Amino acid sequence: MVKKKLPKRAQGFVPARVLQNTAKVMYPFYRAIAFHKSYSDGWSKAVIAPDLDKMVQLLTKVSPRAKGLSLGSNGIGYFIGFPVKHPYLEFSNGTTVIPGTAQFTFDPRIHQAIARAVLPFYYKLAKDRSFAVSLSNAVRSGNEKVVRCLIRSFVRTPALISVKMDLDGPGISLNFKYKSSKFIYRNLLFIDQA
Repeated sequence: MVKKKLPKRAQGFVPARVLQNTAKVMYPFYRAIAFHKSYSDGWSKAVIAPDLDKMVQLLTKVSPRAKGLSLGSNGIGYFIGFPVKHPYLEFSNGTTVIPGTAQFTFDPRIHQAIARAVLPFYYKLAKDRSFAVSLSNAVRSGNEKVVRCLIRSFVRTPALISVKMDLDGPGISLNFKYKSSKFIYRNLLFIDQA
């Protein structure tokens, strides 16, 4: 599939309202993952399968606002797509093992630990418009230092080994390494060309 080149004004586009909407949808999901083992186990099985129908069922059960969103899985992670006002863009959130390091692996215990770690960040993003604007502006301007500071003020686990803006499109990668796994997991917020 050939991707269309984005207009210059669309490059770096990470609107605060989309960040907030994403957090409002994802917070209940991450809370369910963090505190309900059976839910987390079921989600990981669906990701590895991949069983998109089951993922839709599980996601909308805890976050009804997610109805109609696009979902994807590569057997090592998942991505949930949020529409933006541009025909070739989609804003995505998800968690994945770094591609090329594993196949059909997605540990529910690691995912639970990541969900617990990111809950304060997604809560702040959902509830605080000025925080969302600050994060949006930092990503748009490429200010990785500010992005790191904003995120690390709410994601305080030592397992968060780095916060990067190293994606193909504008976005953020929170990289986690837990002692119980040899893999690095990434929680991602990024603009993707649909």
